Amino acid sequence: MPASMLSDQEIGSLAAGHDIITLGMRADEVRRRLHGVRTTFLRVATVGADAAIGSWPTPAGEIRIAGAPANCQEAVERVRAVVAAARGVPVSAFSLADLERVSSAGGTTLRSLLEDLRAAGLELVADAEIDTLRDPRRSIEEVNIAGLALARLAVNQLPSADTVTFFKHVSELQRQVAVIRSFAPLPRAVNAAVPTTGYDDVKRVALARLIVENIASIQVDWSLYGPKLAQVALTVGADDVDGVSAGDEAPDGRRRSSLEEVRRNIRAAGQLPIERKGGFDIVNEGREGG
Repeated sequence: MPASMLSDQEIGSLAAGHDIITLGMRADEVRRRLHGVRTTFLRVATVGADAAIGSWPTPAGEIRIAGAPANCQEAVERVRAVVAAARGVPVSAFSLADLERVSSAGGTTLRSLLEDLRAAGLELVADAEIDTLRDPRRSIEEVNIAGLALARLAVNQLPSADTVTFFKHVSELQRQVAVIRSFAPLPRAVNAAVPTTGYDDVKRVALARLIVENIASIQVDWSLYGPKLAQVALTVGADDVDGVSAGDEAPDGRRRSSLEEVRRNIRAAGQLPIERKGGFDIVNEGREGG
């Protein structure tokens, strides 16, 4: 039976069991059907929401404005300043939940703020944490209507509800909006009520790939989870690596640079490393397999 034909009962059985090998193999079947052996990765230069704008490494495929803006005007001005210095590199900024908050506090609509950010040169909203958004469907649709892209759907904290139900909710959200390009299923923050382990994280990535088939990419964050978990995640359904350092500094030798390390880990997972930009445009695809 094709992986896409798994029944709810089969998925429930895989989720409840301890056979991580079979679960991972089924998730990898879906991943390979969607992406073959290609694994994309993104080199990111991060600038704080209120930090001085300096320079960033030339290889950056995305410049990401981190942190939360104090108000709408600050958000627009920050984007305009970073875009002016970016020289054509795609700029992403802020979480959608923070933009919901500042637009409401400023007495304006979310769409109006998003349109102002687009006019200032923003290309992508950095993330939408599904569990922190007031109205996930409407807010994500507003991103699309404003002419922006959403870099990723993410999770702030794991819900207390079961993982299968939660991922079905993510899949249903995508059926409603149909614009989500990538989903990062591992939590950004620790939920004391739902402790996690490396085993749990790997299982969660695999279940996300099986259940959320209608989102093209399952993503793992290199800077947040590290190369070991990222490499394992690539064997159980993940196909995109976010948060790779844009710097090429390698005081311990070229093979220890961020670029070479991520390529090495992707190849060790049996995949072909493909560098991309923030908008999923591919960088020098022909040279990545070497």
